[in-house]
Amino acid sequence: MDVSKTKSSFYRRLYVAWLIHSGAASSVPALMEATGMPRRTAQDTLAALEELDIDCVFEQHDGERNNAGHYRIRDWGAIDPRWIEAHLGRIKAALGYP
Repeated sequence: MDVSKTKSSFYRRLYVAWLIHSGAASSVPALMEATGMPRRTAQDTLAALEELDIDCVFEQHDGERNNAGHYRIRDWGAIDPRWIEAHLGRIKAALGYP
């Protein structure tokens, strides 16, 4: 499947947000494991969620240090996570993710 850079970037952001929302991956290492993306790409994708008005926050675990915690989606903005779930196969295929 040939996908434009714009579409692959959009799909990557949707998929990362869905992984966080679903609990499948809520940390940078977990996102890297679930998708195979490099650390920097995972970090950049998390930072770019705000461009879609997806409110994603990092929650530090009590008593932990050095960024021990997880990400959580507080608000999806105009995005419907049900659409993402219904089209996961297409999104993953376009991105080449397992």
